[in-house]
Amino acid sequence: MTSTLNRTTTLAWKDVSVGDEVTPMEIPVTTTLIVAGAIASRDYMPVHHDRDFANSQGSKDIFLNILTTNGLCVRFLHDWAGPEAMVKKLSIRLGVPAYPNDSLRFEGSVTGKSSANGEGFVEVAFKGTNSLGDHVTGTAVLSLLDGVEA
Repeated sequence: MTSTLNRTTTLAWKDVSVGDEVTPMEIPVTTTLIVAGAIASRDYMPVHHDRDFANSQGSKDIFLNILTTNGLCVRFLHDWAGPEAMVKKLSIRLGVPAYPNDSLRFEGSVTGKSSANGEGFVEVAFKGTNSLGDHVTGTAVLSLLDGVEA
């Protein structure tokens, strides 16, 4: 099951509070997702598309590349915050691999809120987990313009 929220309007900064939960998102990790993400990001490292090569390197299968993981993190944040939210900063750390036929579940919460010059900022801590543990942990700062007092 993928995210049930694909927001068409952007959250107002005034309506977000520290402690708010980010709407969870679940992505099925498939062979197609892994290979397509690697090709789209021009990452031709064989461990992302060649199972035999990945096995020869000690991996049980091909695995998601960091650029695809980055993209999924941004999708998770935008599905919650809306299309006009701007990711100003994204900091991630990879953990366990994401292999085919496993789901990646994202969850997070608002950890900070500030404003400057009419621009509202929301800080979010999040993680994406699969059956092996934490695939990615990170923090992000998003800009939300609506509802900020100048």
